[in-house]
Amino acid sequence: MKCEVGLAMDLMQIMPDKAEVAAGFLKGLANPSRLLILCALSQGERSVTELIAATGVPQTSMSQHLSKLKTEGIVEFRRDHRTLYYFISHPVVTEIMTVLYGHFCASET
Repeated sequence: MKCEVGLAMDLMQIMPDKAEVAAGFLKGLANPSRLLILCALSQGERSVTELIAATGVPQTSMSQHLSKLKTEGIVEFRRDHRTLYYFISHPVVTEIMTVLYGHFCASET
């Protein structure tokens, strides 16, 4: 990939301030269970029960992972009576999941 000198200079000035934020964001994604959850959510919003069924993540762990994803601003939820429906709220996550699927999963289907 060829970068123009001006673009490279701009990135080197901006990135030190943003690297910590980007690393923290990626830590929110860097867990197999959270990636499974996000893969399921990339198909649309899901209830906690649906996420457990789709991913096989136990309920106690599911709550912890959803809490982490919510704290990081990666997912949000809406309540319908007693049921919580989660969805991806950060637009970059959908792009990242598409890239990950293409790189790691698409060749296996």
